[in-house]
Amino acid sequence: MIKGILFDLDGTLADTAPDLGRALNTLLERYGNSPLPIERLRPRASQGARGLIEEGFNISTSDPFFEELRDQFLTIYESNLCLDTRLFPGVSELLNYLDLHHIPWGIVTNKFERFTNPLVELLGLSQRSGCVVSGDTFQRPKPFPDPLVGAAKLLQLSPQELVYVGDDERDMLAAQAAQMSGIIAGYGYLGSSTPPNEWPHHAIIQEPEELIRFIHYLQ
Repeated sequence: MIKGILFDLDGTLADTAPDLGRALNTLLERYGNSPLPIERLRPRASQGARGLIEEGFNISTSDPFFEELRDQFLTIYESNLCLDTRLFPGVSELLNYLDLHHIPWGIVTNKFERFTNPLVELLGLSQRSGCVVSGDTFQRPKPFPDPLVGAAKLLQLSPQELVYVGDDERDMLAAQAAQMSGIIAGYGYLGSSTPPNEWPHHAIIQEPEELIRFIHYLQ
């Protein structure tokens, strides 16, 4: 029986691509490169600094200049976390439903705490969420199960009593490893070379409010 919901942040609860893309374009222009359209960057947004820098500068994490670019990117992004970031359409209604029906929910993201906590506060979610787990809260981030298992403990539920909603393959791999039902946010960034229907999952939703019907089905 499902008693609670865990959500990824970027690409699932919030559309953070505009501010992440702005940070990358600022960095690109700093080095004399042309900015890239947000729609090109959107599929890489769930992969954070790594994915965006790889896309923008066409370098891998093994490049000796990668860490310098990453540090600059994060500094730029930290100063403009929530200029154009918004909850996806339907998310507010979904969270209102969960709160009204006393269904606990939490956030599990690979974003570092220094970015997660202020962003969640700016989005008005910090006082509503039952837990907020970041990429550096536990030793191993997603796709390892540790953050999801830890979040379950914070909500005082077993992993089997929770579903995890995310838009990246590593979200579903983490859910599978935690023995938690995984739901793909089909409206999100889906930034993987593997098609979403090949990820381990229990369902794919195309809008947040579809989750309500899924909860009823599992209950």
